[in-house]
Amino acid sequence: MAHTGWRDAPDLPDFSLLKRLARDQLIYLLEQLPGKKDLFIEADLMSPLDRIANVTTLKQHEVDKLYKVEHKPIISTSDQLCFLIRPRVQTVKWVCGIVNKDKAEGRFRRYKIIFTPQKFYVCETVLEEQGVYGDVTTDEWAFYLLPLDDDIISMELPEFFRDNFLEGDQRWVTTAGSALHLLHSLYGPFSKVYGIGRCAKVAYESWRELLEEGEQKPQKPHIGNVFLIDRDVDFVTPLCSQVVYEGLVDDIFRIKCGSVEFGPDVTSSDKSIKVMLNSQDKVFSEIRNEHFSNVFGFLSQKARNLQTAYDKRRGMDIKQMKTFVSEELKGLKQEHRLLSLHIGASESIMKKKTKQDFQELLKTEHSLLEGFEVRECIAFIEEHINRQVSMIESLRLLCLLSITENGLLPKDYRSLKAQYLQSYGIEHLLTFANLRQLGILVEQQPGETLTVMESKVGKLVNDKTAGKLTETFSSLAKKSNFRALSKRLTLVPKSDEEYDLRVPKDMAYIFSGAYVPLSCKLIEQVLERDGWTGLEEVTRMISGHEFAVSAGSNGGEARIKTDAQRIILVMFLGGCTYSEIAALRFLGKERGLKFIVVTTAITNSARMLEALLDH
Repeated sequence: MAHTGWRDAPDLPDFSLLKRLARDQLIYLLEQLPGKKDLFIEADLMSPLDRIANVTTLKQHEVDKLYKVEHKPIISTSDQLCFLIRPRVQTVKWVCGIVNKDKAEGRFRRYKIIFTPQKFYVCETVLEEQGVYGDVTTDEWAFYLLPLDDDIISMELPEFFRDNFLEGDQRWVTTAGSALHLLHSLYGPFSKVYGIGRCAKVAYESWRELLEEGEQKPQKPHIGNVFLIDRDVDFVTPLCSQVVYEGLVDDIFRIKCGSVEFGPDVTSSDKSIKVMLNSQDKVFSEIRNEHFSNVFGFLSQKARNLQTAYDKRRGMDIKQMKTFVSEELKGLKQEHRLLSLHIGASESIMKKKTKQDFQELLKTEHSLLEGFEVRECIAFIEEHINRQVSMIESLRLLCLLSITENGLLPKDYRSLKAQYLQSYGIEHLLTFANLRQLGILVEQQPGETLTVMESKVGKLVNDKTAGKLTETFSSLAKKSNFRALSKRLTLVPKSDEEYDLRVPKDMAYIFSGAYVPLSCKLIEQVLERDGWTGLEEVTRMISGHEFAVSAGSNGGEARIKTDAQRIILVMFLGGCTYSEIAALRFLGKERGLKFIVVTTAITNSARMLEALLDH
C-alpha cells in the first residue's frame, strides 16, 4: 500500500552533466593531436560514443575518417592515427603491429592511444615489449558513466562480470570506485552507504581512498543513501524469464545502450528503425514497467485516445485549425508513430513467446522457485535439451534448477550434463567448469541434500557458538541457501491467493507474482531497518561482506527526510536486469522514494550465461 505522506516523489538530479563532461574531455584529448587525423574506435565503444559525441562533433575537431577496430591490416593513408580503445592486451598488440609495420616500411606517422575508462599497467608493458613505447602517446578518457535515462546510468562494462566473478580480476572494481567518486563530487554528499558482497566492499574502500586524497568542497546534497550490491549475491533473478515489457524487449530485440533496432516484422515495412527507449517516449514510459499481460489493453486504449484527439479537427474554424496544427498535430503524429511501433513489437513478442511454449516454460520456472514437482521440471528440462530448443535457454534452466535445489543430485547432474554435451557439443565441458566455479551449476556433495543442509543451518542459528561455526559453512553458502533465504525473506508469495497483475501489491509482479527478486528485497529490508540489524541470519546465508557506513550527513538531517534523503542510488556490480529496475521503480512509488540505478552493464540471462561460455 502506498505511503500517502510521500505520494509525490522528489525530482531526480540532472545527469546530462555527465555527458557534457565526457564530451568535453574527449574533445580536449582529440585536440592534443592537432590537425587532421583518422580515428579507430573499438566496436563496443561505438554505441556509447554515439550518445556522447556524434560524427558531426568529431568532424568539427579534425577527425577525418572513422574506422572500427577489426584486428586486421588498416587502409588509412592519414599521417596521424588516433585509437579509442578499451585497455585490452589483444587490441594494444594490434596497434603495435600497425606501428611496427609502418617502421619497417620507413613510413612516419604520429600515433595516439586513448584508453577508456582507464589505462592499465599491462597495456604499457605490451607497448614496451613490442618496442613502440616511444613512438606512441597514450592518454585516458575517464568515461565512467553513461546516463541511459533519467534514472538509469550504465558504466558500459559488460566484461566486469566475467573478469571479476570468474577470473578473479579486480581491476574494474577501482573503476567502479572512481565512478562513485565522480557521482559524489557532482551530486553528493551522501548520507549513508550500505553494501553487500566482496566486490561492493572493495569498490567502497577504493572510493573512500579517492575521497581522502581529494579536496571536499561543501555542497548541497542531491542524493541521500547509496546501496552497493554484487551480482553474485543474487543469481536467481537474472536467470528468471523477464515478463515486464522493457525486459521482454531486451530479451528479444536486445536493447543496446538505451536504443533498440526494430526490424521489418515490427515496422510493417522493408526497413529497420532504431528507436531510443527512455522516458521521452510517451508511449514506452507508460508501459515499460508493466507486466506484459497488461500491455495490449493499454495500447488499444491509447489508440482510442489518439483517435479522439485527431477527431477534434472536425468542426473547427480556420483559427482553431491553425492552432491545432501548430501546437498539437506534430506531437500527435509522433505519438502515433511510436504507438504503432510498440504495437508491432508487442505482436512480435507474442508470436515468439507462443512459438516457444512460453507458458509451459514459466510454469516450470515457478515450480522450481517454489520447490514443487521437481521431477516434472527435470523431465521438462531434459525434453528442452533433447529437442535442442535453445542452448542458452537449456543452460539457464539447468542453473535455475541447481540454485533453487541447492545443487543437483549426483545422478541428475551426470545425466543432464551428458545430455547437454550430446545435444550442444562436447566443447561446453569448459562452460560447466565455469558454472561450477561460480556456484551456479553444481553437484551436491554426499550428505549435503537439502534436508541435511537445512537442519545444519537450523542448528547453526540455534547454537550459541554460531559465530565460531559460521566459517565452517561459509564455503557452502553459494550453493545451499536459496530455499532458506526464500522462507526467511518471503521471496515466494503464497500461491493459494489470486495475484492481480493489473494492480500489483508487491515487487513479485515482475515475475507474474511468483517471486520477489532477492536483490531488491535486500535493498527494501536494509532501507526499512536503516542497516543490517535483524538480517544477520540472511547475510550469513549469503556470506555477504555486508556493511553500513555513515558518509558524513548528520542525523538530524536524516530524520527530517529532505528531498535528497528520498533519492536512493543503487549500484549493481556485475550487471542489473530491466526486471530489477522495474521492481525498484515500483518500490519507489510505494514508499515515496526515487531510485537511481547505476550498473556496470544492463544484463539478462542470455548475456550473463554468454559471458561464461567457454568453447
